[in-house]
Amino acid sequence: MIAASNHYDVVVIGSGPAGQNAAVEAGRRGARVLIIEREKRVGGACVQYGTIPSKTLRETAVTLTAFRRRSGNVYNISQDCHLSIASLMTRLEQVVNAHQDATECCLEMAGVERAYGRGSFVAADEVKIESVDGRSWAVLADKVVIATGSRPRTASHIAVDHENILDSDSILSMTYLPQSIAVLGSGVIACEYASTFAALGVKVVMIDKWPAPLGFLDADLVAVFLSRFQANGGRFRGGCGVRSVVWDGVSQVEVSLDSGEVIRADKALAAMGRIANLDSLQIENAGLRANDRELLDVNEFCQTSVPNIYAVGDAIGPPALASTSMEQGRRAVCHALNESHCATADLIPTGIYTIPEMAMIGLSEKQAIERHGAAIVGTVPFDRLARAHIMASDGGLLKLVADGAGRQLLGIQIAGDTASELIHPGQLAMLGNIPIDAFAGTIFNFPTMAEAYRLAALEILHRRPATAGFRPVQATCHA
Repeated sequence: MIAASNHYDVVVIGSGPAGQNAAVEAGRRGARVLIIEREKRVGGACVQYGTIPSKTLRETAVTLTAFRRRSGNVYNISQDCHLSIASLMTRLEQVVNAHQDATECCLEMAGVERAYGRGSFVAADEVKIESVDGRSWAVLADKVVIATGSRPRTASHIAVDHENILDSDSILSMTYLPQSIAVLGSGVIACEYASTFAALGVKVVMIDKWPAPLGFLDADLVAVFLSRFQANGGRFRGGCGVRSVVWDGVSQVEVSLDSGEVIRADKALAAMGRIANLDSLQIENAGLRANDRELLDVNEFCQTSVPNIYAVGDAIGPPALASTSMEQGRRAVCHALNESHCATADLIPTGIYTIPEMAMIGLSEKQAIERHGAAIVGTVPFDRLARAHIMASDGGLLKLVADGAGRQLLGIQIAGDTASELIHPGQLAMLGNIPIDAFAGTIFNFPTMAEAYRLAALEILHRRPATAGFRPVQATCHA
């Protein structure tokens, strides 16, 4: 019999962004919570292999390239052709520790208990924990949240050896920055790494079967990304199927395309999606089964077919972003504890940390037309912003999508430097149902990147139908 002390209101398996937020939310609402993590410290793959390490390397690349532009060639920067990856990420341990400290502090303040080990189901309401020293014990849970994250997906025709042919978990284990790299895939992870390496002076070729990268984005945002990528020496090869990827045993990786062409590079990165970490959970003991995509099916509250079990984050598939996963964790716990829930699923910002950054929230122009029958768009290229010129920002744009009357803000898309930060004023405006006119009549600090909101709003007002009662104005004026 399991002791009463091992009975919890909520057990969370996994401590990445989704698991953290679920646990903190449950603890904040007075539940007794246990979070299970197989690593010594919290954070999951986000800390060990993903978000934190890759963004730390990216920040180094952004800083170097920005310094070159902003110094106006006053300073000459030379780069060692045998530069070590570690030297580009000297702050990584400090960044990781700071993030883990902050996360652990949040968990402690919420009263969340922690278990170091691997969790698996004994039954729908019973979870076994196996520690690294061989001990095991079981806990009972009224509610269970699966937040076990994911690992890189590999194709049968690509033999990832983690030395010459790498995946997104092992790519930063390279000792030295390669002279050239072939990136297989053109999704978020592929584009983030491809643009970072190109900015660091690596010869990058990105190869995919799709005609354009980041196919879920509007074409004008993709154009901004490709322009900077190509300016940094990167190449995109779309519409190319990959037949095989092999190490030649001497010095290079050979990527054979369906066309018969062979592309050679020092290293290859296979970034072809991720697969949920479900195989060690023994979900069948809880009455669960993965779907054909090897994910768990859930309803709008992230509740699985077993009512007391919820799944969040990478375990349920796209968009598999940290911000979305955190909201899923919150939403799942709110429902699990019978609390009221304010739906905000359509107002979660998306940030893509390519060079340059891209961010979006709400509806795209196409989606707005499909849902509302019409849309008016205001687009401001960054070359109209004084701050962008001062920053030597190399291209970019901010786009506001309004309804057919040009009054209600339906969506925002941004591509360019600071996009992931610049999206948040628009997010708050959408949450507060602030009309387009408020942006047009607001004075922003000058010079700032945020001024783009006013200029885009003025463009929408200029394009309003005559019946809207607004006299057209020139949208090129500044504050």
